[in-house]
Amino acid sequence: MRALVQRVNRARVTVGDAEVGAIRTGLLVLIGVTHDDTNAEADLIAAKISHLRVFDDDAGIPNRSAIDLVAAGDQAQILVVSQFTLYADTRRGRRPSFSRAAPQELARPLVDQVVYAIERHGLTVVRGRFGAEMAVELVNDGPYTIWLDTDDLRA
Repeated sequence: MRALVQRVNRARVTVGDAEVGAIRTGLLVLIGVTHDDTNAEADLIAAKISHLRVFDDDAGIPNRSAIDLVAAGDQAQILVVSQFTLYADTRRGRRPSFSRAAPQELARPLVDQVVYAIERHGLTVVRGRFGAEMAVELVNDGPYTIWLDTDDLRA
């Protein structure tokens, strides 16, 4: 499982003309699922996202997690968007292959599991619409963008 995590001042997802999700201060998380992912990978990446210390403390040092912000009474929301293109293979030719991305019937419940696991950490999660053509808008704060891969997290 892979996640591209971006600290944002705001982010929103629309499908057509309809806004399906929006957040203010928090994290925009693009989630990609591959064929051999399980609930264990979903729980692992959700815990890492929830505990990432990417928000500034009083000294301006990124030393606080989304959980820390919420515990202090501040706002921190997570916008989760399924993104099969995180498993693009561009090694050959000019057209990416997406054969490493899991099919919808496997990916959907695992993306749901990531959301549920983040919520169990006491965070508010907003979602994109799985499988839809979405427009994702964001104001990246920093910019602060982090790549997570469960293969690396287990090492």
